[in-house]
Amino acid sequence: MQTLQLYIEYEYDFDVYGLTAPLKEYKLAWALNRLLGFRLKKQPDLSYELCGQERIIISNYEYITDHSVVRLLKNKAQGMKAFLLPEIKEYDYVLQITGALQQLCPQELIAKLRSLPLVQYVQQIDPLTLKLKENLIF
Repeated sequence: MQTLQLYIEYEYDFDVYGLTAPLKEYKLAWALNRLLGFRLKKQPDLSYELCGQERIIISNYEYITDHSVVRLLKNKAQGMKAFLLPEIKEYDYVLQITGALQQLCPQELIAKLRSLPLVQYVQQIDPLTLKLKENLIF
């Protein structure tokens, strides 16, 4: 019997920033809201079941406008040593920006994020270089 395979090509039309900030996610969300004028709000945690691993739970904050979506995701799973994006496990958080807010100059955004005393390091990451970039599609 012949088997058919379905190949799906996703569009990764979002910007990804890795943030190193050793603090609770609600404090970082509050600081980002004040600095950038966002309204990041706690959403239900994301739950993934990866091949050969237990279910991982990721903290999720979201800000949605008519033209943009901003997500703040904790990279490390709750209560486990698993990561949302294991190839960038040196970052504590992932900031994902989709839509019109992508038009912000990345250098300006990075400079603003670095101005926060709570944030130690910020780096823009090309989503196409990530092995598990599918974990960022919701």
